[in-house]
Amino acid sequence: MGTDLHAPLGRNRKTGSRRPGVLRLGRIAASLCLFAIGGFSLYTAFRGDGLERKKTPATEQAAAPSSSTPQPAQTPAGQAADGMPRAEPRSGANVEQMVTGDGSVVTKYSPRPRDGSGPVLVDAMQVGQDPRMAALPNETLLEDSAYGRLPIVGPDGRRPMDQYARPSSGARGVRIAIVVSGLGLSQTGTQRAIAELPEEITLAFAASGNSLQRWMQEARRGGHEILLQVPLEPFDYPANDPGPETLLTSKPIARNIENLHKAMGEITNYTGIMNYLGGRFLSEPAAMEPVMRDIGKRGLLFLDDGTSAQSKTADVAKGTELPYAFADLQLDGQLNVDAILKKLDELERIARKNGQAIGIASAFDESVDAIAKWSEEASMRGIEIVGVAALSNDPNNP
Repeated sequence: MGTDLHAPLGRNRKTGSRRPGVLRLGRIAASLCLFAIGGFSLYTAFRGDGLERKKTPATEQAAAPSSSTPQPAQTPAGQAADGMPRAEPRSGANVEQMVTGDGSVVTKYSPRPRDGSGPVLVDAMQVGQDPRMAALPNETLLEDSAYGRLPIVGPDGRRPMDQYARPSSGARGVRIAIVVSGLGLSQTGTQRAIAELPEEITLAFAASGNSLQRWMQEARRGGHEILLQVPLEPFDYPANDPGPETLLTSKPIARNIENLHKAMGEITNYTGIMNYLGGRFLSEPAAMEPVMRDIGKRGLLFLDDGTSAQSKTADVAKGTELPYAFADLQLDGQLNVDAILKKLDELERIARKNGQAIGIASAFDESVDAIAKWSEEASMRGIEIVGVAALSNDPNNP
């Protein structure tokens, strides 16, 4: 048959005439152009332009090797890094304080010209520390000593009690501070207190404790304000001996200051000192005065645990301009969760009557459990739990 219906596909077919390879020639031309462009680019990149760039004097000076290590420019005291004069927040105000008939202090502010002319940088020092840096000390608030690094007031007037204080809302409501003391004496008890207590609770570390700097850092990372407990002479000393570095009424002033500095050098980042025992010592103004004066000049507060009815803390503190506070209630005299909860309710009644109150407890398991439980419900009753520094009697901030 003449048909190719049954012929295998692709066989015996006529080959069609193909056009010259126009497309192939175009591709070859495009490739040559690309090679030419690339070669020219490489040539111009590695060939100098024949122009000489003259260095400016500043560039030549920077490029010249220095014969000695360059010293950073010194900023004069009272000036910012850019040379602008610094001023503290009240430098443009007259501050007058008046005592009313009921004993309260009224502070009056009125404007006045600042010294000098031109703009100034007002350093409004904030209370508290950046949480990301809370475990690290402010180096300008420390000085080296034979007993370690001791707190001092910074060159700009900043105090450790301001730097390391836990910020509060400043609202005019019911405010309560709760201090859990004795941290550092028991490793498991310290770990549990830091882990389970709300960050609003103030923690007091015993100067005779162990691994204090490590525990301090954990507490500060957790948001806690901290205090340092220093052993003071009780009435029944030496039958009741707080330890070898106890401050005693019978010791010379220099020895008591030395023991105070040994305790201070154990940790950093605390807002103040709290007594451990100390009934007799706190009743002797002659022994107290130089110690309290040293605490105050270092920008710290003093918390009296309120256990001694004969304490002269208020009188001595006022005479030395020391920020101070008194505890209103011992919360865990009876180690039972229900009993401690009742004491916390009593502390709340005191705070509602006076506007504020301070409670003290030790780092026992029962105390930690009761305080953690009570604190969860306190905010719902309109109570703000604050650090001790917020409730201190501060002569600098009446």
